Amino acid sequence: MDRNKQHRQVALMRQSLFDQGLLDEQFVQLEELQDDANPNFVEEVVTLFYRDSARLILNIDQALDKSPLDFAKLDGYMHQFKGSASSIGAKKVKSECTLFREYCKAGNGEGCKRTFQQLKKEYALLRKKLETYFQLARQVGPVETACRRI
Repeated sequence: MDRNKQHRQVALMRQSLFDQGLLDEQFVQLEELQDDANPNFVEEVVTLFYRDSARLILNIDQALDKSPLDFAKLDGYMHQFKGSASSIGAKKVKSECTLFREYCKAGNGEGCKRTFQQLKKEYALLRKKLETYFQLARQVGPVETACRRI
């Protein structure tokens, strides 16, 4: 496959992450911070997000197993998780975090549990797609950052 075609494939894959509502403008802002001095900046930030958020997911899982549920603690964990997700532009994950926090405020344990299962699905899906994207981008090599169509 020629290099231009490979770069187009990377750009299309990237665009699909936005088209599917998985990423938002924060991801673009991260890309703008990437330069020749730090060519893997975005991938490193995303990797840190997934490493650090694994602990939060475990904490939330454990807190959801307790009875009675400590909604204040759950909300605190989810507040942290939402902030981390927002920092990488994880749009659908952030949306699930918001819904989870609303259920916490309402004292709805079943809503929290249901939403957390959906959050974990969105989280895993985004991780898989970003891993594929970064792997392909590394294989193809650097190119000017494509702007997101508006």
